[in-house]
Amino acid sequence: MEYASVEEGRRATGLRLVLTAGAPGPWGEAAKAILGWKGLDYLPVRQVAGEENRELRDWTGQASAPVAVYNDEPPVCHWLDLLCLAERLAPERPLLPADPAGRARAIGLSALVAGVEGIGWQRRLQLLAPGMQMPEPPAMVSAIAQRFGWSETAAAEAEPRLVALLAHLDEVLAASEAQGHAYFLGAEPAAPDFYWAAFAGMLRPLSATDCPMDEGLRAMYSDLSPAVAEALTPRLLAHRDRMFASHIPLPMDF
Repeated sequence: MEYASVEEGRRATGLRLVLTAGAPGPWGEAAKAILGWKGLDYLPVRQVAGEENRELRDWTGQASAPVAVYNDEPPVCHWLDLLCLAERLAPERPLLPADPAGRARAIGLSALVAGVEGIGWQRRLQLLAPGMQMPEPPAMVSAIAQRFGWSETAAAEAEPRLVALLAHLDEVLAASEAQGHAYFLGAEPAAPDFYWAAFAGMLRPLSATDCPMDEGLRAMYSDLSPAVAEALTPRLLAHRDRMFASHIPLPMDF
């Protein structure tokens, strides 16, 4: 993917999306997939993992990615704020139901994937463990660990929490499929479908052809405990593959 610099992004108008260059970060990939589904064009702006990104902090108020900036509106970086921005800019392809009960269910299920204490959060705690258990953890690892509230206790609790979250997703999908639907909430894809498709890569990356990621990162993502591997059911993986086959372009470009 070709990226604009932070300076170029700041000068531009329209929709800008700050992304971590060179890596398939799940929060960023989810944002890209949602904007793609909506048919929204955006200018990709480079964020570099592990660096201070001072210019980005000066512009958006923080140094991580993803961040969306639309015209002169305040930057948004929370996954739900990004989703709501996309809903507002392209309401004709909704990913959140209009009725309050359906909307609450869609947001709640998405939060179990992308939100605090969700699947991405628990998996990140697991992935941080080797670095944080070193005598002197690398500075970048320590910085990320602080943001995610890493501790030995949190890391130990991540596996059962992750298993429970995956089991719930599988249960919801099974119930929907029993009614003849292909997606979590019915006959059409909604927000949880895109979040699961993006975050499943933290557990089972796509092939090197479809996702040409760093092989070291691929090995880390693929290293699952037996309990988590069992919870990652064929049904959940088939749903992920269906989303990429029908709604998210391949190969992934980052």
